[in-house]
Amino acid sequence: MKYLRGFIPWLVFAGVSTAGWQWGALAGLAASMVLLITDRAAGLALDVRLLEYGTIVYFTGLAVLAFARPDSGLQEYCSALSMGWLALIAWVSIAVGRPFTMAIARRMAPPEVWHTQLFRRINVVITAAWALSFTLSAMAQAVISAYDLSFGYSILVQVAGFVLPIRFTATYPERALARFLQQAGAGLDIQGGMAA
Repeated sequence: MKYLRGFIPWLVFAGVSTAGWQWGALAGLAASMVLLITDRAAGLALDVRLLEYGTIVYFTGLAVLAFARPDSGLQEYCSALSMGWLALIAWVSIAVGRPFTMAIARRMAPPEVWHTQLFRRINVVITAAWALSFTLSAMAQAVISAYDLSFGYSILVQVAGFVLPIRFTATYPERALARFLQQAGAGLDIQGGMAA
């Protein structure tokens, strides 16, 4: 569950927003700043923290908008905007070669694997799964808001938007490693057979 740490500001936003979206945005911004400062104090490199930087940018902009226009119609689309922004962060992190899950994975994997092709490939695939989930969730949330559907649908989409990629993240690395080892073993068998 360590990979959920980067999403704490979004959970704080969701919880505090019941008191007003401007307060939720401010709380999300504060939580994201605390996480970034804590990471820096722990000596963690900040160069792969695209999720954290993107979160700060989002909540800064949302807080400014929410305090300037507390009655804005965008308030109804906060869930769609949030999921859409997370999707954007995920897709951009892949595009610039720094999948956002790498920062999370580095907390759990030994430093000697951080620069391997397999580590990078696993994180690209996992980040793509998160990006796809966020994209589909944002679209579903936009439909829910546009048609003023029950709040229960929104909660269901939010939960699915996180639970599905969490499940994938928990199982994919082992499968990818097993496939890599199997292919490496097959390569050794071929080389051994050729040498004989």
